[in-house]
Amino acid sequence: MSQQALAQLNITIDGGSASAIPIAITDFVYPEGPLSTDISAVIRNDLARSGQFAPLAKDLLVEHPAADADINMGTWRLLKADYLAYGSIQSVSAGRIEIRFRLSSVADQKQLLALTLPIKTDQLRAGAHFIADKIYEEIIGVPGAFSTKLAYVTVTENASGVHYQLVVSDADGFNPQSLVTSKEPLMSPAWSADRQRLAYVSFEQGNSAIYIQNLKTGERTLMASFKGINSAPKFSPDGRQLAVTLSKGGNPDIYSIDLSTQAVTQLTTHWAIDTEPEWSADGRRVFFTSDRGGKPQIYQLDIASKDVSRITFEGDYNARASLSSDETYLAMVHGNNNNFKIGLLHRPSGTLQLLSKGPLDESPSFAPNGSMVLYATKNSLNQGVLRAVSLDGQTTNDLVLSDGSVREPAWSPLN
Repeated sequence: MSQQALAQLNITIDGGSASAIPIAITDFVYPEGPLSTDISAVIRNDLARSGQFAPLAKDLLVEHPAADADINMGTWRLLKADYLAYGSIQSVSAGRIEIRFRLSSVADQKQLLALTLPIKTDQLRAGAHFIADKIYEEIIGVPGAFSTKLAYVTVTENASGVHYQLVVSDADGFNPQSLVTSKEPLMSPAWSADRQRLAYVSFEQGNSAIYIQNLKTGERTLMASFKGINSAPKFSPDGRQLAVTLSKGGNPDIYSIDLSTQAVTQLTTHWAIDTEPEWSADGRRVFFTSDRGGKPQIYQLDIASKDVSRITFEGDYNARASLSSDETYLAMVHGNNNNFKIGLLHRPSGTLQLLSKGPLDESPSFAPNGSMVLYATKNSLNQGVLRAVSLDGQTTNDLVLSDGSVREPAWSPLN
């Protein structure tokens, strides 16, 4: 089973959108004293990281209403907050509390949300993420992604050599759990739609091999260890197949593996290198990287008809496609003159914008609600870090491992 990872990711937030919504999240009133986790602070940090909200600074929170009767909307209008989140906490029994939460519109003086959330005291962060998700959805209109998970690979070095870990953490970097530890490289984690399984690539046997790890049971299943390349696994939306890159036929092509029978079906057949599959939401198409046009670009395969069409045309290099949940956007590694940045293609218009500065940005992964793109890059210390960027490029969050490098991020689906 999993064990605690050596270190959690530390987050720094940079920038913010000029259109970010001002919101006051007061300290929840708890007569019995402070809890081990500041729930209100977690909510503020979640909303700030999204780039959509500008939570009022803690020293501006001059009032802490516990109930509707305690609210003075004039105070929050003076502080120019558009919304007010407040509440109280009560002990229910040993190890259990009840959060009573409210969200109101300051301008309309109207209550928008009211919920009672019973949780265990070891679930404080999860409860805070849940409330942040509800605030985000009520105001923005799409589900929040604060209760989701991240998978990534850490690389640390000590006297005994280089060590790789496949880690799962909360979306804010807390509660890291190590699933796999190896002295050989681990790569390409990919989530199943139900968040119960992770596929990944391991070199522990000398050659690349694809495994699936069950996060609940700890069971591990070998899916592909053919001669040559076994790489880039991606679960189909229905969870029944795994798209992979195999070179068992002599050339890297895209294959699918039936997870119940382990039957292998070849999807592309070409002399070029076809790799990095990404499923469409309906499971009928696969996007992939190929150099069949001379340089790596992203193509789309219609599985039924076998028709292949090119998707990207701008730049010398486009690879590692990640689709937004509504397929409006396609994030990719976009390269020109050996400078690799994260590009964002608006598919209806064909417009490409750059979300990062390069020069070695890689492995983009869309947030499941389509609000941000997570990718791997290097900081000023040449340390591998993860960076999440909003779609307007205005807000970035760096997730840094204190004693090593972090790479190969994959953002989980929603609950």
